[in-house]
Amino acid sequence: MKLGIVGLPNVGKSTLFNSLTLAGAEAANYPFCTIDPNVGIAAVPDPRLGPLEAMYSAAKVTPAVIEFVDIAGLVKGASQGEGLGNKFLSHIREVDAIVHVVRCFEDEGVLRDSPTDPVSDIEIINTELILSDLEALERLIAKTAKAARADKALAADLAVMERLKAALERGELARTVEFSPEERSAVDSFNLLTGKPVLYAANVAEGDLADSAGNAHVAAVTNLARGEGSEVFTVCAKIEAEIADMPEEDKLMFLTDLGVSESGLSKLIAAGYKLLGLISFLTAGPKEVRAWTIKRGLRAPQAAGKIHTDFERGFIRAEIVSYDDLMERGSFGAAKDAGLVRLEGKEYVVRDGDVVLFRFNV
Repeated sequence: MKLGIVGLPNVGKSTLFNSLTLAGAEAANYPFCTIDPNVGIAAVPDPRLGPLEAMYSAAKVTPAVIEFVDIAGLVKGASQGEGLGNKFLSHIREVDAIVHVVRCFEDEGVLRDSPTDPVSDIEIINTELILSDLEALERLIAKTAKAARADKALAADLAVMERLKAALERGELARTVEFSPEERSAVDSFNLLTGKPVLYAANVAEGDLADSAGNAHVAAVTNLARGEGSEVFTVCAKIEAEIADMPEEDKLMFLTDLGVSESGLSKLIAAGYKLLGLISFLTAGPKEVRAWTIKRGLRAPQAAGKIHTDFERGFIRAEIVSYDDLMERGSFGAAKDAGLVRLEGKEYVVRDGDVVLFRFNV
């Protein structure tokens, strides 16, 4: 999973990136301090890995990971070259989803041209993405229209492009326009910025973090997100930065004292998995215990291919036991004796928490 972190200058974007990845991107109270897209990797917290490590006395534990790309703060006019311009809009096209950080706190020490208004901030970013998409779509329409003279099969794609262009001109986002499944597949192939799934990170003050509703600003963002099918999670980038280097036990204690049960990273991952339809299956043995992220609905051979392409090509079957059944029985052998280990073939759809041993021919 590759997520691009975007937002207007001084909303806490790079501070959040730093705390999530410990990558040390520069964070300062002025625009464009992130001159290049910083890339960092964060492990996906998974409470199932520790017990599996103990059960198998595993030499190595490898969690699933998320790649974050910290993209420079956009400003009004970015699609026309304002600020650092289109250079950074192109980086958004490379990610699976967008984490849009919006300022939902008041702080006179943060440089701002206007009062806190997260909905207005979102609209500024969305407008720039729409304008960039329109420019890209117009080029694609011209190219496709020319090719459609010789290939009538392209007429359907051209019709979708024209409908999409009209919607963008009305200020609609590509991800909110209704299309048939076949048409949606074509829209996805255009790789438009406004077609990317979005997670809104409502950056709140410490005092609002324990309140599930956040504050009035968070409520406004939640209402907007609901209308476009996006996810929202609250986070305090300042707190995330303070706990980033803490041992896990100290971090949990600190959050508990604040009345919070999970970190911003955990909230982001849960929202990201839900939005993108992701699950994790597990492999376990003395050499390594590992979590693998896949799309929900993936069949066993394709899941095996996430480990190695040879596993998919030579797939024979999979031995599968649910994590809960394995923990209840205390060992793979005991689970097998109890009839809880199943042999599944090529049509089996892998489930979240499946502990899998793939059998394959080389």
